[in-house]
Parts: sequence; C-alpha cells; structure tokens
Amino acid sequence: MKYKDYLTGMRLSLPVFIGYFAVSFGFGALAVTKGVSVLQSTLISLTNLTSAGQFAGLSVIAAAAPLLEMVLTQLVINSRYALMSLALGQRMGDRIGLLPRFLIAFHNTDEIFALAMKHDRPLTVPFMMGLGILPMIGWTGGTLLGAAAGTFLPEIVRTSLSVALYGMFIAILVPQAKKSKPILCSVLTASALACAFRWLPGLREVSEGMAIVICAVAASLLCALLFPIGEERGEDASGEAGEEGQAVSLPDNGGTPGGGSERRENGRQTPDRENVPAAADRPSDRKGAAAP
Repeated sequence: MKYKDYLTGMRLSLPVFIGYFAVSFGFGALAVTKGVSVLQSTLISLTNLTSAGQFAGLSVIAAAAPLLEMVLTQLVINSRYALMSLALGQRMGDRIGLLPRFLIAFHNTDEIFALAMKHDRPLTVPFMMGLGILPMIGWTGGTLLGAAAGTFLPEIVRTSLSVALYGMFIAILVPQAKKSKPILCSVLTASALACAFRWLPGLREVSEGMAIVICAVAASLLCALLFPIGEERGEDASGEAGEEGQAVSLPDNGGTPGGGSERRENGRQTPDRENVPAAADRPSDRKGAAAP
C-alpha cells in the first residue's frame, strides 16, 4: 500500500517535473551570466526549490547586497509557503510525525500543494514523498544542465533564455488578471512601482532587493485595502441552527392570538405554548356557556 502511494505521487507530479525542468534550465543559464558558478547554481536549486525566490535572490547576489537584504527579500516572497504548509498540515492530521513534516515542508511548492490538496484520499508520507521527488530532480537537474550549457552558449541565446522566463511569468499572470480585479490591481501596482524604482531619479538608487520587497508589500497592502475579504455573516449559522431543531425566539407581534410570541422548531413555525390560553379558559370551549 505504501509503495502504491509513492508511485501515485510520482505519477501525479510528472507534469510538474517537466515544467520545472524547463524553467530551471533558464535559471541555470541566467545564473552563470551573473557570475554564479555551475556548482553554486545547482546547490541553490537543490537547497531552495523556489522559482520566484531564486530569481529575486540572483539579482541580490549580482548586486552584492548585504545579507539582511537577502533575508528580507526571501521572507516577503516566500511567506506564502508558511500559509500553504499550515493548510497542508491540517489536511495531514496527527498521523504524520515531525521529521516527515519537515521533509514535506521542504519540497512544498505551489504546484505540489495544489496536487496534494486536490487528492481525494488521506495524505500519507509515501504519497507526499513521491509527489515531491520528481519536481526536486527536475528543478535541480534542469539548473545543472542550464548552468553547464550557459558556459558555452552564445550570449544572444543566454539572453533569450532570460527573456523566455519573463514570458512564462506573463503567461501565468495574464489569464488570472483577466478573471480577478484584485490580481489585476496587484500586478499593475507592482509593475508601476518596479518601473519607478528602475527609472525615476532617487528611487533608482534603491537596491534591487529592497525594491522587490517594497513593491511586493505595497501592492499587497493596497489590494488588501481596496478588496477586503468580507467576514462571514451569521445567517448561515442561524439557518443551520434552526434546521437542527434549536428554537429561535421571534419578537412579539400582534398577529398571533393573545399577542403571544412564536418559536421556530425544525423549520416549522409553532405558537409559544406559554402564551396560548388554556382550553378551559377559552369561551368557545366552556361547556354550557351561553351564546352571545
């Protein structure tokens, strides 16, 4: 059963492996143009496994920025992994130990997280290991081959590979921006700020790593203010409570006999027994009572 789960995870991650290999090949070719060696590029991919963070970190390395700037850049860009790991940990439950959780968290990327959350069976350690092993091999192997090829490829080819990476990000963002106004606002805000830090006097003196941090935080803050996520209303909760048979008191109104209130039980409206006159007190029910 465990071996079957492992193979299932590998089979599901095969498309991710292909995509990671293509993207990391470009990263490796770009890294050597920034002065990073083949071995260093490979170790970066082997120990990080984060596309956006690595590309941003490559710019920080090329600019010889201080370590604190690198830490802030990676913290802002990769903070989403903490939220994804929390959701994944709730899905796994208590049956998975601490050490396997560390290994799973290490290779938890956007694509692997999506595949794991869509899986309709309980998440096991063999399944998660199988889900992560091929993407890691593809990302690291693609970086190795790309960096090695970048040492002898013509400069025009290496430049084309770096442009192709930006094209990939555009292909990912544009369809989502067409469907979502918050995403569109975030993309346009970050792009405008990036252009400002690139060309405006004064702002272009800011280091590239800090510019990335400022653009990301400012765009996220603006979208959070303009497009807040509405809080859940209480109607659904009260409706479910009524369906479960919990009584919900209604205010007094003059439409009921004697001005009594009503209660709702099991979705049916019934009179409040405390305010309904007893049968002996009703004139129409008294035996021998004279007609008016």
